[in-house]
Amino acid sequence: MAGNNNFVAGIGSTNVDLLYFGLEKLPNEGEEIYSKDFSLQLGGGVPATLINLARLGIPSKIATELGRDMFSLFATGEFEKAGVKPLNLYKGQDMRLNVTSAMITPRDRTFISYGNGNVEATDEALDEAYKMCHGARIVIMQCGGFLPVYKKLKAEGTILVFDCGWDENMSLEAYQKYLDVADYYTPNQKEALKITGTDTPEKAAKILSNYFENVVVKLDKDGCLGMQNGNSFIVPTALNVECVDSTGAGDAFLAGFIYGLFYDKPFADCILFGNITGGKCVTEVGCLSTYVTENELLTRHKTLKNQMML
Repeated sequence: MAGNNNFVAGIGSTNVDLLYFGLEKLPNEGEEIYSKDFSLQLGGGVPATLINLARLGIPSKIATELGRDMFSLFATGEFEKAGVKPLNLYKGQDMRLNVTSAMITPRDRTFISYGNGNVEATDEALDEAYKMCHGARIVIMQCGGFLPVYKKLKAEGTILVFDCGWDENMSLEAYQKYLDVADYYTPNQKEALKITGTDTPEKAAKILSNYFENVVVKLDKDGCLGMQNGNSFIVPTALNVECVDSTGAGDAFLAGFIYGLFYDKPFADCILFGNITGGKCVTEVGCLSTYVTENELLTRHKTLKNQMML
């Protein structure tokens, strides 16, 4: 494969989160209340996964869209601070990212968002995104117009990890072209049941095994279901922690999982890495508030692997 093969890349929209927490209740129309705490940070998706990978010492690149507005300037600074210098596919000045206000109570979360959705796949953007991803060891796939880029990377030997999130119209038929290209797909339980039209994670994994040699279904607090060569197994949650906020847990899991793939670790070990990084994420509010270092990840992995006898 061409390139130095020592980095991970992804193409995706940038999200900025305004997080209001320490709320006892949500305001009614016409009311104003003050939260006890507030945080401004990058939100979930490809950016969060790549920043978590950079925190684990893996060089990471992202192709995204950023304008000249104050949120885009903030996001650019956050990327660069994390060591993930973004390739801006947008040539204008308007806001080209997504901004979400999240109000978090002890019971649930409420969101209101503004944005443009997916990155626009113009001919120029396709060319620039491919050049950035060319030579990567692993590229994170999402739905959208960049399938031609993924196909070229696949032909070059790049490992492709598909992480699409929830969609009301999910089905194997609708996602066929992405499943055919991806090497790994990392749905949570709800997504796996929806896309396969089944009622249990085991049934979903069995169907997904027709597409993938190694199947992953995230089970939230119950860990992760893996299936390899038709044999299923459970990797339990890695940390006995109180879940403060589950926002970004899937992105953090993906970072740990890709860390394992990057270093050619066994499949079950990759899942355990993901459980560790995902479990740490939920202990604070926001996608990127807390994380494990590479040394912490390796230490916890060694201890837990011995306990679980993976």
